[in-house]
Amino acid sequence: MTAVAESTSLLAPSRLVAETRVDFRCAALESLDRAGEHGSSLLAIDMTGTRDVDASGLGILVLVQKRARERGLKTQLLNTQHSVRSLLTLTKLEGLFEFA
Repeated sequence: MTAVAESTSLLAPSRLVAETRVDFRCAALESLDRAGEHGSSLLAIDMTGTRDVDASGLGILVLVQKRARERGLKTQLLNTQHSVRSLLTLTKLEGLFEFA
């Protein structure tokens, strides 16, 4: 029997903005591939150092959440800063994610 990893983790950049979206998107999609290979049920995005998120950053988070859901994974945002959480609430995107 193969051990199943409960979650796969991904570290978000300090600024999830237009300038960092391509690198983060690549890292996120690689993490989703790893999650599938390891049988994970959760993609955990560590937002500890993320202080700045713009519209393109929100778009990437939504894309990652959608791709994870298509693969049967939940998406959890860890250590989300108050300002980022407020932005997610304001844009009505908070419901797409679990928070820890």
